[in-house]
Amino acid sequence: MEVVAEASNGHEAVRLARSERADVVVMDIRMPELDGIEATRLIGRDEDMAGVKVLVLTTFEVDEFVVEALRAGASGFLGKGIEPAQLLHAIRLVAADEALLSPVATKKLIVRFLARPSPGGLSDPGRLAALTPREREVMTLVATGLSDSEIAERLFVTPVTVKTHANRAVANLVRAGETQP
Repeated sequence: MEVVAEASNGHEAVRLARSERADVVVMDIRMPELDGIEATRLIGRDEDMAGVKVLVLTTFEVDEFVVEALRAGASGFLGKGIEPAQLLHAIRLVAADEALLSPVATKKLIVRFLARPSPGGLSDPGRLAALTPREREVMTLVATGLSDSEIAERLFVTPVTVKTHANRAVANLVRAGETQP
């Protein structure tokens, strides 16, 4: 892994992502001149940067920012409190075309999603078509209040696998427009 550039504002981030042919851009939300969400949107809309992935790394793990970042094209969303090894792992996941959300963001989005009135109900197959059967299973257990470790024990998988399924499920639901305010 190699750092190819560092930007001091959103415009510079977009310009450097294009000129340096970055594989993954680690983007902050709050930046001078152009915020990270709009910079992410510009990167995502530029055909010359079709393969560039964006991982948002911020102190603001607010669900509105998570939703907007994902809608803008971000592949991941993490809080700045993560350990360096976790950040490197996240960058590798995003580079491999995986979706990733911090545990804080995941829980907030699940609560927000479950609090919404559901005209067709959660049993409506169309509402959950964006999820795999395993993602549905994990989301159901998360909604009951079980921890990642408890879910892992029930499903005979590791807690990391549970987090991966939950992250993918939330990202898929957001992308499918299921968490629109």
